[in-house]
Amino acid sequence: MPDALIGRPGWRHWWATPLVGLAGGYLASLLGWPLPWIIGSLLAVIAARCGGWLIGELPGGRQAGQWLVASGIGLHFTDEVMGQLLGHFGLILAGACATLLLSLIGVTLLRRAGVDRATAFFASMPGGASEMVNLAQRHNAQIARVAAAHSLRMLLVVLLVPALFTWSLAPAQAPAPAPADWTWLGVLLPGGLLLALLWKKLRQPNPWMLGPLTLCALASVSFDLELGLPPGLGQVGQWLIGCALGCHFDRSFFRSAPGFLARILLFSLLAMASAVLLAEALGWLAGQDATSLMLGMMPGGITELCLTAEALQLSVALVTALQVLRLFLVMFLAEPLFRLWQRLRPVTPSTTTL
Repeated sequence: MPDALIGRPGWRHWWATPLVGLAGGYLASLLGWPLPWIIGSLLAVIAARCGGWLIGELPGGRQAGQWLVASGIGLHFTDEVMGQLLGHFGLILAGACATLLLSLIGVTLLRRAGVDRATAFFASMPGGASEMVNLAQRHNAQIARVAAAHSLRMLLVVLLVPALFTWSLAPAQAPAPAPADWTWLGVLLPGGLLLALLWKKLRQPNPWMLGPLTLCALASVSFDLELGLPPGLGQVGQWLIGCALGCHFDRSFFRSAPGFLARILLFSLLAMASAVLLAEALGWLAGQDATSLMLGMMPGGITELCLTAEALQLSVALVTALQVLRLFLVMFLAEPLFRLWQRLRPVTPSTTTL
C-alpha cells in the first residue's frame, strides 16, 4: 500500500521495529519475565530509540494487537462469570468510582506546581490517552504534556504491575488451555474486526479493544462457548502492542519537562498505592478477593491489566468490568466535571500564575 494512503512514514522507517520487538520478547521469555512478549518488545524498542535508532511504529500494528488480545479476553466471559459480575455490580461500580477519585491526587500535585487547570485535569484522568488529549484540546490545555502524562503512566504500569503481582503472589497452576474452534473463530475474529471499524467510525472510545471484546463476550455468554485462541496468537497480539507502545518514547521524551514528568511519576505511584488500599478495603467489606480488585482499579490500560490477570489466573472478567466501566465513566463525566469546576471556581488573575 502506498505510504500516502496509510498516512505513515515509509517502510524504511518501521521495518526493523517488529524484529527488534521480537528479539526483546524472546529474550524476556527466556528470562521468565511476566508478560514477556509485551514487556520485552516494549523495552527493546525503547532501548533502540533511546540509543538513537528512531525506528517507527508498524502501521496498524497496535490495532491488530488489540484486536487479537481483546478477542481472547472476550472469550473468558461465560454465563457463570456474567452472573457473578451482575451480582457484584455495586462492588464494580464502587471500585470504578473510587479509582476515578484518585485523579484528585494528580490534579492537586500539578496545580501546586503551577500547571494550568485544563492540563492538570486531563493529564490526571484515568481514561484513554487519545480521548483525554482530544478533550484537553477543546479546553486549550497543553496537549504535549497531557499526552506525555498518559504515556509515562502507561509505561510505569506496564513495567511495574505485572512484575509486582507475579512475584508477590504464590505461583498458580495454569488450567488446561481452552480449545480453539476455527468454525467459531472464523466468525468471531472477522466480526470483531468489523465491529472495531464501526466503533471507530462512530468515534467510540478504544474501539480496537472494546469492539472485539464485546462481540466475543456476547457470543461466549449467549452460546455457552468455552473457547480460546490458538497457541501463539495471543502472544502475537502482545508483541504487536509492545512494539507500538515502545515507539512513544525516546531520549527527547524523557528530557522534556523533567519537573512535570517527575510529578506525573509521583502521582502514578501514589495512585497505584491508593488503589491497593482501596481494593483491600472493598474486598474486606464485600467479602471478595482483593487481588483482582487491585488489578481492576490500577490506573493503567485495559489491555495490559487484563493480560496480567490472565497470566496470574485471576478474574479476567472482573478486571475487565472495572476497567471498562471506569473508562466510560471518565469519557462521560470528565468534561462535565471540568466545566463544573470552572463554574464553581472561576480562574482569576491572581490564580493564573500559580
